[in-house]
Amino acid sequence: MKSHAEVVVIGGGIGGCSTLYHLTQEGITDCVLIERDELTSGTTWHSAAQVTNFGGTQTMVGLKSHSIRLYKELAADPEYPINYHQDTGGLRLASKQDHIDGYHHFISLAKGMGVDFELIDAVECKRRHPLISTENLLGALWDPMDGDIDPAQLCQALAQRARKAGAEIYRFNPVVGLVQKPDQSWIVQTKNGDIHCEKIVNAGGYRCNELSAMMGVEHPVASMEHQYMLTEPIAEIETLGFRVPLIRCPTDDFYSRQEKNGLLVGFYEQGCKTWGLDGIDPNFTMALCPDDLDRVVDVMDGAFKRLPCLTEAGIHTIINGPITYTPDGLPLVGPIPGKRNAYCITGLRAGLGEGGGHGWLLAQIIAHGEACYDTWCIDPRRFSRYANVEYTALKAVEDYQNEFRFHMPHEHRPAGRPAKTTPLTETLAEMNAEFGVVNGWERAAFYKPSADFVETHSFRFNNTFKIVADEINAVQNGVGIMEVSGFNRYEITGDNAQDWLDGIVCSRLTRKLGKVGLCYLLNELGNIKGEATIANLADGRIWYGSAAAAEYHDMDWLTKHLPADGSVRLEILTNDYTILVVAGPKSRQVLSKAAPRTDWSKEAFPWLSVRRTFIGNAEAIAMSVSFSGELAWELHIPNAQLRRAFSVLWEAGKGFGMKPFGLYATESMRLEKGYRHWKADLVTEYNPFESALDRFVRLDKSFIGKDALLKMHNTGPRKRFVSMVVDTDLAPAHPGDSIVVDERVVGTVTSAAWGHRVGKNLAMGFVEPEFSAIGTNIGIEIIGRTFPASICEEVLYDPEYQRVRG
Repeated sequence: MKSHAEVVVIGGGIGGCSTLYHLTQEGITDCVLIERDELTSGTTWHSAAQVTNFGGTQTMVGLKSHSIRLYKELAADPEYPINYHQDTGGLRLASKQDHIDGYHHFISLAKGMGVDFELIDAVECKRRHPLISTENLLGALWDPMDGDIDPAQLCQALAQRARKAGAEIYRFNPVVGLVQKPDQSWIVQTKNGDIHCEKIVNAGGYRCNELSAMMGVEHPVASMEHQYMLTEPIAEIETLGFRVPLIRCPTDDFYSRQEKNGLLVGFYEQGCKTWGLDGIDPNFTMALCPDDLDRVVDVMDGAFKRLPCLTEAGIHTIINGPITYTPDGLPLVGPIPGKRNAYCITGLRAGLGEGGGHGWLLAQIIAHGEACYDTWCIDPRRFSRYANVEYTALKAVEDYQNEFRFHMPHEHRPAGRPAKTTPLTETLAEMNAEFGVVNGWERAAFYKPSADFVETHSFRFNNTFKIVADEINAVQNGVGIMEVSGFNRYEITGDNAQDWLDGIVCSRLTRKLGKVGLCYLLNELGNIKGEATIANLADGRIWYGSAAAAEYHDMDWLTKHLPADGSVRLEILTNDYTILVVAGPKSRQVLSKAAPRTDWSKEAFPWLSVRRTFIGNAEAIAMSVSFSGELAWELHIPNAQLRRAFSVLWEAGKGFGMKPFGLYATESMRLEKGYRHWKADLVTEYNPFESALDRFVRLDKSFIGKDALLKMHNTGPRKRFVSMVVDTDLAPAHPGDSIVVDERVVGTVTSAAWGHRVGKNLAMGFVEPEFSAIGTNIGIEIIGRTFPASICEEVLYDPEYQRVRG
């Protein structure tokens, strides 16, 4: 066994084998895989192994498409062919209009990735799958590339290719310890000896937290028991002469595919069961859980109605084994939070179908720092400390019970909530706040007109439309108040702090005390890494603020680049403060009444300034910044004094008609101002010039990514970021919807909402450069129709910024 390697991958399932193979394709051949037993001895071996192109984001569609291309190549390899039933086709059934609207969205989203889905009616469903009943069936999403693959053969084929490229695999060799050295390299201690490596990958499947415990971390991964059955041969299938398509049903919670001349039928029952939370038997390998068909009787009834042939079919085999889940159902693929040179590929609920793509993207991240797609949707750092295993288990049950039911727009499901609250959450709830979730934090989305109001989640404009309009009207013409919980906040200190930070951001860094500026961070490839508000407090401290979701992401990036001599220090204040935003033309009057010892005049407290103040007797850091486009202040208040500050502001605002407002209103207003949202409009696939952020780039200084940025700038843009007006009041666009010209996809929507102050349906997105000029006519695909749209000015509301200056 080797004593040194560049990368050690731990775990021999689909995640580990795919990562190992793709590392060799990215030029890292000095890599090894360590498996405690035999390859595929965990979840992989008993996988139902469906392979679909369907995904909820373009990144997921892209990685699944890579899996399909790779699996086809492997299946055609004469040296080691594998069983892959490709192009069988699959049906995602629809029994209500919300299903149809959602499928239209996913068809448009996939089209932008070069994947063609089709929406077919019930009659066509029956023609393609003669065994189904069309009772209560509206139609289905058709995936022509859907199929299934032999899991063991797939992993062995990947392993064989990795070995041929120079990688090594050590089986029956459990890892017993992981030790990180001062130089950030790792010692992997195994039964058969130690390996010193530069980087490690946790591909431990349902044992991932046994490995992570050796590193002092815990992954938000929990396992669920999952059952499927194989039937005896079915006469109708034997006489068809072709393989029947796969079925996935969001109403009856089952899936089905052909297995020889019978069917494989899997169930997602409501009375589901977690597995392994109290520990896993060391000898549980190539093993299953006890059969428990009684648990799935209710689901079987729905499956039998949809597939009447099952009522006469005998059961040949029952499989009940563990599969892993994360809190949102998507895997953890990327850097491990808080650790250097450590990565994971785990929580692969649909591992076989997606595993080729997951390993592909992870290998790129390890080799180059980033992948070809923005991978935030699968990045382990999207969850912070609230997402422990207990929380994950609650979300896993919820996700399991809704396996084929995609999230509707703005839908935040209830399991595990509230996970993170502020002292004000209960008060806002009493004011009829309806909450959404941002990095675990409860944040008011809108304020209900009555306690019994229920939002009708839809891909169309819904029953919150007028509510949001009224909240925005209050902010535009009077004054509004909003709580922003969980805003990411670091305090940066040290004699060298300003110079160090100046080398991290590509923007001009304001150095004047009492001033605030917006800055952008690039990765080494010259593309957008992050967005930060930098505030220089009067005493010399620097506050770095960014999106709540960026908490672990930004900390990783900043600590990675800290000076080795300790001259710059970071302190996390995210959980210590909460922001109250006071916005609107009457905000100055309200603040003057609530904090009379501070001069809130335009001359004394101009736009982009920061001051220490007292709201009543509650201390606050006040910043004159605005995400709404109205005159506004952010009040950063210690949580211990948050309720006091709010009560003082609310009392002061009574005489000015103060109203609370939420996330929906803010989203609408920021689109009217052309303001970006991190990981929606700001992604690692594009540089700041392509993202229309030229004014924030200073090429007369050094910064991370500058050389790569200049090289890209000289070759011209790949896409350009634009704002758009859509000619419909039926529905907003949704992230991922395709932008088209003459039926050809020329771009993708990244954000969208109705702009209530300008009275227009707005969208943002990236388009091919030739279609980026203001006034260009385009189309946007929304719920199955192409609506006329046009490229518009970036700032539609108050383009001279007179209102924010007050």
